[in-house]
Amino acid sequence: MRVSVRNMAGETVDEIELRDDIFGLEPHEAVMHQAVLRQLANARLGTAATKTRTDVSGGGRKPWRQKGTGRARQGSTRAPQWRKGGIVFGPHPRSYRQRMPRKMRRLALKSALSLKAAADSIVLLDELSIAEPKTKDMLAVLDNLQIDSSALILLSDRSVSVEKSAGNIPDVKTLHASCLNVIDILNYDTLVLPVQSLAVIEQILG
Repeated sequence: MRVSVRNMAGETVDEIELRDDIFGLEPHEAVMHQAVLRQLANARLGTAATKTRTDVSGGGRKPWRQKGTGRARQGSTRAPQWRKGGIVFGPHPRSYRQRMPRKMRRLALKSALSLKAAADSIVLLDELSIAEPKTKDMLAVLDNLQIDSSALILLSDRSVSVEKSAGNIPDVKTLHASCLNVIDILNYDTLVLPVQSLAVIEQILG
């Protein structure tokens, strides 16, 4: 698949061949779905906690004697049926971490990238450099590239000026190419790829 390479002014300066084994696959929806669930699960802290009847303070004394009062028998004021009692089957701290084979993780990324390539939603740049952190400069670049929806900008190296310039623009996110993930690819309409970032992706998924 041949894709035009543009400069920051929006002019076509070159053409490049995207690798079919990364950008030309038939998208595997089931694997992408599993990768999304795994990423969301691994992002959970797992710190939710409730107190059982043994954790709630108090309730050590039997509230009234077993027989002879006419009332239902009770052993503790911290039993779950009582107000201020313990919680039954509530959440406790645990790990939600899921594992996924490396081949499946790579297939999920390749499927998501192929989905974007098939929709013509990948914009290749010869370079992306902004001298000073200015939001209007980044807006001008996006306007030149005719990007009027959400965009994910992938960087090959840390660029403070580019990151700060895009930081205040709604629906625009910068991300290092080595941190590419399925959720971000699917959440943004357009992928903005400088050719250096493309090389990083091909090295990782190659």
